[in-house]
Amino acid sequence: MSWLIVGLGNPGPEYAKTRHNLGFMLVDVLATKLQTTVKREECRSLVGRGVIDNQTVELVKPQTFMNLSGEAVKCLAAKDDRSVDRLIVISDDLAIPLGTIRVRPKGTHGGQNGLRSIIDRLGTQEFKRVRIGIMPEHPIADASRFVLENFGKGDHESIEKVLEEAADAVETIIREGIDAAMQRFN
Repeated sequence: MSWLIVGLGNPGPEYAKTRHNLGFMLVDVLATKLQTTVKREECRSLVGRGVIDNQTVELVKPQTFMNLSGEAVKCLAAKDDRSVDRLIVISDDLAIPLGTIRVRPKGTHGGQNGLRSIIDRLGTQEFKRVRIGIMPEHPIADASRFVLENFGKGDHESIEKVLEEAADAVETIIREGIDAAMQRFN
């Protein structure tokens, strides 16, 4: 049975470097590590296949835009060789400081519309997630605009570091389980 590793984001070059696309960015980091590409079209997503610790993983970038991510994830999770038990969703999170990750076995959407869509379409909150912090250092008036902005020039080093750490967390979930990943990365 394959693992589904779903990075949330928005398709298109205008969104590629935005805060809301950290899920896509992490899928790209994993694809590079696993020496694969994420380009096969399935269930309104781009998918790539790799292996972590002798286990097949499907790296996924839904192309439905963030707020409809659940449509793609539901279609993918319904396939015979897949299960919600082996689903890991990667998302950005405004409530977590920049450069920090949180690994969780389940939970609410916490205001993140991609997670909300997945929970609504799957009918469950019982899936693993890796949340990557994007909390600003100052109050913001418009959260929707903030998440769709590119990172600041000074953020690139911390973003690269947190993406490597988050990739390690995903690999730890697959190799050792969610509890080991939470102990190591939270």
